Amino acid sequence: MYQKFIITQQGTLKFGFVFLHYDLLAPGENMAYGGGLWKHDPSRDAILLYGRSFDFGLPQFEQLKNIDWKGCGGTPKPLFFLPQWPDESILEPVFVR
Repeated sequence: MYQKFIITQQGTLKFGFVFLHYDLLAPGENMAYGGGLWKHDPSRDAILLYGRSFDFGLPQFEQLKNIDWKGCGGTPKPLFFLPQWPDESILEPVFVR
């Protein structure tokens, strides 16, 4: 199992421990606005998002409308995308528009 995330067709960012990004979709959902991997960074007390989904492509954060925190502990934390992963010196804030 891997720490993965997707942005659903409704614009919800979902986190989970799954083998495939597809496993994060609810029944009846058939596409997503990208995804990737995530990890908790205890030094920043933030969630770092990185990589891309082979099934759905790069995350399209402009489609983000809400966040489902259940899959990563249930507590909202700052979100950052690492566009140059594994280089963690460049952090792009992620937020609901």
